[in-house]
Amino acid sequence: MDDKERIESLGGAAKVAQLLGYSKEKGGVQRVHNWITRGIPYKVKFEHPELFSTQNRRAGDTVKADIHG
Repeated sequence: MDDKERIESLGGAAKVAQLLGYSKEKGGVQRVHNWITRGIPYKVKFEHPELFSTQNRRAGDTVKADIHG
């Protein structure tokens, strides 16, 4: 699964931005949307393995819990 597919499988750029705690007012959704083209930064993948780990994830899997709540 590439980064675009991973973002889409998690619910899209707005949902991923929300899961990461990025502010809508400070361009958080745009930041995540840019990753669809540029790729998810390694640092973000490393800091959030519960969202971006390639192990034990299949296409269509959903995040079971909000990581900030």
